[in-house]
Amino acid sequence: MSKTDFAEEFRLHLLADGKSTTTVASYTGDVRGFLAWLGSKGTGFDGKLTRFQVTAYRRHLVESGYEANTVNKKVNSLRCFNLFLVETGAASEVVVHPGKDRAKVALGSERQVEVFSEEEVERILFHAQDRARCSTRDALVVTLLLYTGIRVSELVAIKLPDIDLPALTLRVLGKGGKYREVPLRFEVMDAARQYMETERKQSPHRDSDFLLLTQRAGHMDKNTVNRLLAKHGKTLGIEMKPHKFRHTFCTRLVRRGVPLSTVAMLAGHASVQTTARFYVNTSREDKAKAVELL
Repeated sequence: MSKTDFAEEFRLHLLADGKSTTTVASYTGDVRGFLAWLGSKGTGFDGKLTRFQVTAYRRHLVESGYEANTVNKKVNSLRCFNLFLVETGAASEVVVHPGKDRAKVALGSERQVEVFSEEEVERILFHAQDRARCSTRDALVVTLLLYTGIRVSELVAIKLPDIDLPALTLRVLGKGGKYREVPLRFEVMDAARQYMETERKQSPHRDSDFLLLTQRAGHMDKNTVNRLLAKHGKTLGIEMKPHKFRHTFCTRLVRRGVPLSTVAMLAGHASVQTTARFYVNTSREDKAKAVELL
C-alpha cells in the first residue's frame, strides 16, 4: 500500500467514524503533510510509524517556525493516525504521545481572542432594534450569535423544530454530528418571534424546514451571514465576524465567573482545555485589573 493509500484509508476511516467533513479534511491534510515530509527525506512509509519519525517531524515543525497550537494540532492528527494504523494492523504500537510531543505554550503567550467591548455590544443591540437599518432576520442573526455563541455553521443549520419556544431552548447540531442544548434569553426568543411572524412568514420559501431564509433560497449559507454582518459592521464602524461573536459570548461568561466546564458545554468545545486555551488570558487580564484597584 502506498503512502497515498494510507492517507486515503485514514480519510475513509474518519468518515465512517462519523467525523465532520471539516475535521476529516484537517486530520487528513496533516497526515498527508507528514507523509510528504517523509518522502522529502527519501523515506517510504509502510504503515509502521516509528518514534524516531514522530520526534524528527515534531522538531522539523518547531524549527520551521510553526506556532505551538499548530504543532499540537498536527501532533493530535498523527496520534489519531497512529491509532488507526494499530487498529488496522499496519502498526503494532502507539508511538505518538501527546503528553511528550505537544509543544509547550509559554505562560502569558496563550492565544489572544478578539472580542467586542461592552460598549460595542450595546451599540450592536441598539442597532438590531432599529428597523430602519436592520431587518428582523438580521436582528435574529445578531442576537443568536451574541447570546448563544454558536458557530456560523451551526447557525445556518438551525431548523424550526430546533427552537423550543415554551422551554426557551435551542438544540444545536455541532461538530461531529453531536447535539447540545443551549438556553435562550428572552431577547433571542423575541427576535425569533418577530422574524417568524413577519419576514419569514412572507417569504416565498416559508415552507422550508430551516429557520433562516434568503430571498433566493430556503436555506441561508455562511457567506450570506458574513456579508450581512460586514454590512452592519460597516454602518456601525465595528468589525463584525461570526467568530468574534462566539469569542465575546465565551469571554463574557468567563468574566462573570461562570465555570469553564459550563462555558465549554455551552460553546460545544470538545474539552475544558480548549476553552481554557482560548479564554484564560482574558480571565488573567481581568484579575490583574481587579488587583490594580486595591
